[in-house]
Formats: sequence, structure tokens, C-alpha cells
Amino acid sequence: MSLFIALALMLTFGAGVSFAEDSKSYDLLKEQNSNKIELNRERNEVRTETRTEIRLKIEERREEARQKMEALRERVREEADKVKAEVKEMRIVGREKALERFDNAIERVSEWQIKVEAKIVELEAKDVSVTSAEAFLKTSEEKLESAEDKVAEINSLLASSIDKLTEENKTKLRTLAQETQTLIVEAHKALKDAVKSLKDEVKAKIKAEVKIEKENEDDDSEDEDDSEEDEDEEDDSE
Repeated sequence: MSLFIALALMLTFGAGVSFAEDSKSYDLLKEQNSNKIELNRERNEVRTETRTEIRLKIEERREEARQKMEALRERVREEADKVKAEVKEMRIVGREKALERFDNAIERVSEWQIKVEAKIVELEAKDVSVTSAEAFLKTSEEKLESAEDKVAEINSLLASSIDKLTEENKTKLRTLAQETQTLIVEAHKALKDAVKSLKDEVKAKIKAEVKIEKENEDDDSEDEDDSEEDEDEEDDSE
């Protein structure tokens, strides 16, 4: 009987210690989660500000391009020769379409960046590692911003005069166009890498959680076996 009482006291003491430890662990986890939420909030604010700045820059550049082309059209209207006026108008239309193609390509990548960014925020809240994905997203944004700068140069070149481009300007235009296309492709590829990274991290997290769950099940099974052995020992003692 005395052995039984001693075992009961040990179990009660152990339960008290375990509860205290669990309480401390819970408070620590709660504090860590609170800090993480605050950090994520601050980072999301920075992302939003950066995204807003990029969008404003794009809109300003496009508005500038529209104004320059409109200025060229005003000069076309002053042209007395109808044939020459039509040639110049067609030239403006061709230049506008060239810029529009770049704008559309940049817009598509920019919209995908927003979606990838939203997915990063979503998965980060679920404790999925997003470090690599964020790095790829940043690379994509930098590439796209550089592409925007190139398009601004192209716009300045095309809107500088209504006359036919010189050979020197044609060469410069081709170089700028190729560089812009390369930057857009690289920005697109960086986003693909970001998406792949997120998928890999999600798979890794699921795999880790399954492993932990299996280990916990094994531990529970061992505890049950130990408990049965303790009961057998108590029966033998009695």
C-alpha cells in the first residue's frame, strides 16, 4: 500500500511539473507568434509601399509617353501636305504600338508579381519558409524595373522627333529593345523560380509534419507499453 501511495505522489508531482513546463512553453510560443505577426505586418507594409512606388513610376512614364506622342500629333496636324501627314501619322502609330507591346509584357509580369507576393504572405503566415521565394521575387522586381527604364529610353528616342530614325538611332533602338526583352524574360523566370521554391517548401513542411506526427504516435505507443509494464509491476508488488 505504501508503494502505491508513493507512486501516486510521484505521478501527481510529475503532472504538476509537466503542467508548469507546458504553461511556460505556451507563453513562449504565444510571444514568438506575436513577434512574428508584428514582423510580418511591418514587412507587408514595406512591400505595399514598394509596390505602390513601382506602379506610380510606371504610370508616370506611360503618361509622359502619351504626352510626347500627342505633341508629335500636333505637329502632324500642322503639316500641309496630306501625304506627308499620313506617313507621319502612320509612323506615330507604329511607334505607339511598339511601346504598347512592351507595356503589355511588363504589365503581365507585374500582375504575376502581385499574385506571387500574395501567395508568399499567405504561406508565410502558415510557417512555410519563404526566404528563397522572396529573393526570387525581389530579383524579378529589379529586372522589371530595369526593363521599365529601358522602355523610358525607347520612348525618349521615338518621341524625340517625328522624322525617320537615323541609322545610329535605329541601332540604339534595336539594342534597347533586345535588352528590354531580355530583362522581361529574366523577370518572368525569377517568378517561376519563386513559385517552384514555394511549392518545394510546402512539400518539405508537409513531409516534416508527417514525420513529427509519426514520431509522436510512436512515442505514445511506447508510453502505453511503459504504462502497462508499470501496472504489471504494481500488481506483482501487491
